[in-house]
Amino acid sequence: MSQSKFHHFSGAAALHKTSIGLACLALFFATGCEKAAPPAPPVPAVDVMTVAPKDVPIFKEWVGSLDGDVNATIRPQVTGYLIKQNYREGDFVKKGQVLFEIDPRTFKAAVDQANGVRAQQQANYTTASAALARVKPLAAKNALSQKDLDDATGNDLAARAALDQANAALETAKLNLSFTKITSPINGVAGIAKAQIGDLLSPGAQEELTTVSTLDPIKVYINISEREYLKFIERNPDGRPENVPLSLILIDGSTYPKEGKFNLMNRQVDTTTGTFKVGALFPNPDGHLRPGQFAKVRAMRSVLKDALLVPQRAVTEVQGKYLMAVVGEGNKIDIRQVKPGERIGSEWIISEGLKPGESIVVEGTQKVKAGAVVKPKPFDTEEVPTQTQAAPEATKPETKG
Repeated sequence: MSQSKFHHFSGAAALHKTSIGLACLALFFATGCEKAAPPAPPVPAVDVMTVAPKDVPIFKEWVGSLDGDVNATIRPQVTGYLIKQNYREGDFVKKGQVLFEIDPRTFKAAVDQANGVRAQQQANYTTASAALARVKPLAAKNALSQKDLDDATGNDLAARAALDQANAALETAKLNLSFTKITSPINGVAGIAKAQIGDLLSPGAQEELTTVSTLDPIKVYINISEREYLKFIERNPDGRPENVPLSLILIDGSTYPKEGKFNLMNRQVDTTTGTFKVGALFPNPDGHLRPGQFAKVRAMRSVLKDALLVPQRAVTEVQGKYLMAVVGEGNKIDIRQVKPGERIGSEWIISEGLKPGESIVVEGTQKVKAGAVVKPKPFDTEEVPTQTQAAPEATKPETKG
């Protein structure tokens, strides 16, 4: 082979190799620079529940204060020094039981003095009566003048009046002596004594000695608004308290075991609060409830038929609108505007925007948006205890946005 042909063949081979190399390099850069497609986002898992209608009793609650059905204020009726307290504060006392004693010595002396005056007036009256008895026969025979008869009659009447006055003074002295023993007018529990031994007591003192309260039944006072009063009058035109069973919820959340009933309504509205005072009575045979305690009075207002109850956490407020995530076909999310009603414990009644049998997102609402596909799993309803009382004030759902 000639040298020129050899050079021509070598150049062609080199060019072919170069072309192959460039093609490989271009293919390398083309495949190496192309971006990989991002992985699809994971389908969010959410807790869902199916809404089922149920009959729900609707309750109303009011905060009330307990008081004795009868509260007897104990005050002194005479002036004197306190020498004895005969009861233990907070104990049950009986009607007529002596609670306090005032120094009786001056009152005993007054009784003795009144007895002496009465005896003197009794003697005077006896003398005057005897004189009149002697004069009358003589006057009938005209043996005495009319003036003598009139004088004897006047003396008899004056002596009788003086005797009556002495008797009244003696009774007053005895009554004042009895007032030195200050007794309870009712059966009940006696409060703390507000006077000490040695204090000078007086009927005009502003502060009472103590208070005795009856505990069975015990009274609970609540205040209702004018709007509630108007609704009450619509149901009860005669204005008599409703015969509705009442429950009493104590400060620790427990329910008092005995039912009560309304028994009174004040005649007028309190101008400072705009409310009516209403009283209810609860049996209290053991005396465990005491005046001054606070409790809630609960009454059933109505029964809502076929209500749709959902957990509060399933409802979200956004700019004044209440929204829920409803799981539709293909597990797609439909963001639905709803209208909540009464709050029942930790649940809401949905009055508009939701149908029986629909599935709603309870947990994971923050993970979803309209049209998104979710992976539903059953919501554990035991996590949210169901209660059947409406709170005094409804709590708004969680606010987002």
